[in-house]
Amino acid sequence: MRATVLALIAGLLLAACGSPPKPPEAEPEAPPPAPVAEEAPKFKNSTLKYLANRNLKPQPTRPLNVRSRCTHRDAIGTATRLNLLVKEAEVKNFDAQVSIKGRGVCNFNIKDFAQDAKLPQVLLRHKKESNCTVRMWEQGKEVTIAFNSCPQSCEGKAFDYLWPVVVDAKTGRCH
Repeated sequence: MRATVLALIAGLLLAACGSPPKPPEAEPEAPPPAPVAEEAPKFKNSTLKYLANRNLKPQPTRPLNVRSRCTHRDAIGTATRLNLLVKEAEVKNFDAQVSIKGRGVCNFNIKDFAQDAKLPQVLLRHKKESNCTVRMWEQGKEVTIAFNSCPQSCEGKAFDYLWPVVVDAKTGRCH
């Protein structure tokens, strides 16, 4: 038994004197993955598909300047009368009357409103009814005047049928 232990120790010593095993060779580094061409996003909604291929740019933010003294009657008989003056986003004059055939009349006047904001949109807030607001913004060659939560400015249910007033920024004509 003693001879076996000695033989084992001698074998271990011989093994320790030998050269260490070579480490495995490093595999050549794989080239970086080729750039994948980005696919256009897939849209479920047909409107988004249409907009994805358009070259749309944000509307510039600049002070609104518009002057309008106009009257307009549309195909269904809605009559609009507007007197508006906005200089450098400051509303100087605003008087709008929209008569909706068979529904009633809506009246908006600057004396009933206070200006809350100039940019990015002109915002007028009713002095007594804080939910009632009038917003004005430029969109291309037109200025839109939109009325929100203002049924007290209209007769009966006329406000339910009130659409924004659109004005040509250069000529001042109502649409």
